[in-house]
Amino acid sequence: MKTLVLESTSPFQGLPELVAFNEGLFEKEGIQVTWADRDEAGVKTVAKDESNPLGVNPFGSHGKLVEQGKADMYNACEWGNYCRVEDTSVGSRQLGRRAIVTYAAIVVRPDSPVYTAQQLANRSVGVPFYAGTHYLALHLLGGFLPREMVKVVPAPSGSRNRYNAMMKGEIEAATLTEPYISLAEKNGCRIICSAFYHGTEVASDRVDADTYARFNRAVKEAVKRINADKKKYLQYFIDYHKAKDPEIGTLSLDDLRAGRIVVCDPAPIPQDELERTTEWVKSWGMLEETESPLDLVNVLIQEEAHRTAAQ
Repeated sequence: MKTLVLESTSPFQGLPELVAFNEGLFEKEGIQVTWADRDEAGVKTVAKDESNPLGVNPFGSHGKLVEQGKADMYNACEWGNYCRVEDTSVGSRQLGRRAIVTYAAIVVRPDSPVYTAQQLANRSVGVPFYAGTHYLALHLLGGFLPREMVKVVPAPSGSRNRYNAMMKGEIEAATLTEPYISLAEKNGCRIICSAFYHGTEVASDRVDADTYARFNRAVKEAVKRINADKKKYLQYFIDYHKAKDPEIGTLSLDDLRAGRIVVCDPAPIPQDELERTTEWVKSWGMLEETESPLDLVNVLIQEEAHRTAAQ
């Protein structure tokens, strides 16, 4: 049986993988998955006066264990992974899109004077640099504000930590993922804007096409099961966090929304989207050393693995 070491993942970004693991789907495909625990709160403080991600370590919360040779693969937001594989020291590359399409939101305190995205002009929005909600905030706010008025600042990794910083007034708004969006709503906070975003799988050269194909077949079965009974799998969002965060344990399934769980079969990154995304990330001053979008993907393994998984 092939052993595959994955960096640990939360339900908001890895629900299908967690379901595949817990329900024995990886083993059915001949893969023994083990988890390497990463520090999900790699950044601990708010840097109010810093809005430029250049110089910030893109491996602060994702990919560090692959870089250290302690894991074979991880998943994170697609935009951040473009930057990570540019900076990799071990030749890691993206192999395709993960199965969950993450839901995230920009949220403010109940007493905030902000009610619309336009009112976030020059107000601090706490984001985890190089993680999905960092880029999502740029996308969302860029539709309402001139770029010079978008004030994203590096805030703690982990939605709980950003939520705490927001509630203490250290930042005006924060990006959150589930179940912390639901917790914030329960506590009277307001969602200003929200959207879904893709993530990708990144692997070292120890992951071949056959292994990744088997991994994807297991994930596809998990996707089928989740889509058949989303309410059942909402429990993952509570159970994963409640041991370390008792307040999450106060949430019930009725507090969570099944419509915020969107999963689909893992797939290759479409060429046109790869090119557009690369140019957009470059427009924000990142990916300065990447000449071609194709440098960010192991195209051969991506194509062979997804073709095999579909058979």
